[in-house]
Amino acid sequence: MTSARQRMLDGLSPDLLLQGKHAALEPLNVCHAEALTQAASDGKLWNLRFTTVPAPEQMESSIKAALENRDQGKELPFVVRRVSDQKIVGATRYYFIEPDHRNLSIGYTWYAESAQRTAINTECKLMLLTHAFEVMACISVQWHTDNENKRSQAAIQRLGAKFEGVLRNHKIMPDGRYRHTHCYSMLDTEWPEAKNFLKQRLAEN
Repeated sequence: MTSARQRMLDGLSPDLLLQGKHAALEPLNVCHAEALTQAASDGKLWNLRFTTVPAPEQMESSIKAALENRDQGKELPFVVRRVSDQKIVGATRYYFIEPDHRNLSIGYTWYAESAQRTAINTECKLMLLTHAFEVMACISVQWHTDNENKRSQAAIQRLGAKFEGVLRNHKIMPDGRYRHTHCYSMLDTEWPEAKNFLKQRLAEN
């Protein structure tokens, strides 16, 4: 019988592809640098104070760092492909992966301006959480977001995730600002209600 820990490890394959109606989550690769740069240029997302979207000159090195963390079992990064036109419109990943404790975090998420507030974000959340809870048998999923990113905080709370507290002066941002990080979590027992919420939201799009 496969152990819960092994289920999580099996679910973290570097070749993992999650396919939906509106979006696909594909394994990040260095060859995605140009497409991700174009996506980030849609809104010049690297200028946002509360995100860490790589600037064009940093994109390739950022991808290589993510792939190195993937190879060390620390992260599993994806690009987000929009199904309607097959364009890459963002990125996201699993990180803080803890197979022994069956939990992980979802983050480093960003979308091109044209993909924001669309069904893509909702479907990506649904796919990532379904895989985490139902395939990998996670017992908890966490999120970490900037104190200034009120939109992200509201979206996480709408899912039904619980606010756990604030890590003060947690990070130094590119502009030198000290970031306070808001922490949220969702348990496996809370997932069914969140899943229904996401499916309803998706049906409305």
